[in-house]
Amino acid sequence: MSQTKTEQLLGSAGIGRLIVRLAVPSIIAQVINLLYNIVDRIYIGRIPQAGELALTGVGLSMPVVMALLAVSSLVGGGGAPLAAIALGRGDREHAERILGSGAAILAFCSVLIMALLLPFKTPLLYLFGASENTVGYADAYLTIYLWGAPFTLAATGLNSFISCQGQARTAMLSVLIGAVLNIALDPVFIFTLDMGVSGAALATVISQAVSAVWVVAFLAGKKSTLRLRAPFLRPSSKIVWQICQLGVSPFIMQATESVLSIVLNSGLSRYGGDLYVGALTILSSVRQLFSVPISGFANGVQPIISYNFGARKFDRVKKTCRILILSTFCASFAGAAVTMLLPSFFARLFTTSEALITLTAQVLPYYMAGLLIFGLQNGVQSAFLGLGQAKVSVFIALLRKVFLLIPLALVLPVFFGVRSIYLAESIADVLSASCAGVLFLVQIRKILASPQSGAPARS
Repeated sequence: MSQTKTEQLLGSAGIGRLIVRLAVPSIIAQVINLLYNIVDRIYIGRIPQAGELALTGVGLSMPVVMALLAVSSLVGGGGAPLAAIALGRGDREHAERILGSGAAILAFCSVLIMALLLPFKTPLLYLFGASENTVGYADAYLTIYLWGAPFTLAATGLNSFISCQGQARTAMLSVLIGAVLNIALDPVFIFTLDMGVSGAALATVISQAVSAVWVVAFLAGKKSTLRLRAPFLRPSSKIVWQICQLGVSPFIMQATESVLSIVLNSGLSRYGGDLYVGALTILSSVRQLFSVPISGFANGVQPIISYNFGARKFDRVKKTCRILILSTFCASFAGAAVTMLLPSFFARLFTTSEALITLTAQVLPYYMAGLLIFGLQNGVQSAFLGLGQAKVSVFIALLRKVFLLIPLALVLPVFFGVRSIYLAESIADVLSASCAGVLFLVQIRKILASPQSGAPARS
């Protein structure tokens, strides 16, 4: 089957030019996508007489939001690299079968999530650390957000299949459409119509619905290299297994964020109270301001690694990996340094409460310190995903959150008080990033020297 112009570029264009072509739109798309949550929080934090509690309540709903993103990461993070590798081998039909199976997984999971979570959302919120003062806000936001689960999963999970074929600008546009709409609707629903946190959730769901329609329409149209075809929507069990094998790493990265959010919020609620939970909502938002663009860069570079790995052009693979890891490390270091130097500035972006600003500014520097080195793990993780290395990616994903961060968050406050919960994040970042760097140096030569490199099993 003949190559498209985009496929030819992935395999032959200069690496630097390719990275700019693919990574810049991906960064913009990720930053825009971040606005869905960040803009909500900025507006919610300014609701008259209720901003502080409302912001805390929305923060308590984040474990469920992260769980939805985990499912989309399973399909997008597992299916898109496999599709790109298949394109690199010249097997477009198999790549489209991967896309179809991924779409079927997302549709099934969206229905399952709504059926399981909607009836039990209120007791879940108390489990997450809600109090009588905050549960009403959290419940109002989460109810509407869950009804929009199909749109959220389609918009976020399928967009990766646009990026993996080198259509980074189109993928960016799909996110931009929803984000601009969300920013426009937020103040109307929250303040003009006096809907509060329910208005924020409704604005987000409507925006995600528009993005989802755009993504599906593009993938089903003639401009897409990978076509969403009806015969391929019946999932292949073998392909589903392959998607889950590779996608389990980004899935764990997101799913453990959900578990971690529960652990941190419940600990902060127990040892400190609602104010400390509210501070974490701001801290995690500030971290996302810098970590999300880095992830966008890594996601944009990943198709270059996958395609050339599939085409067995290993010199191009090695050069791309070097640029990826160095860039994510430098960007992460710079972002962490800025936030540590200006903690009050970043706190004031999200709230007008002086008590919340004071606490956030005090704990933000040691919450963000680990980000000085964490970019190393971002780069390594994405490189392993691009190379189709599921087992190593899973280990790295589990190491930081399950083996390090959750135990630290449970143990440290017993001996050192509530604020040590914030410090646990940085300790885990440093240890896991160091381990990821060593693993990459050990594994990369073995991966590229394997006779089966670039040739995953075909269903």
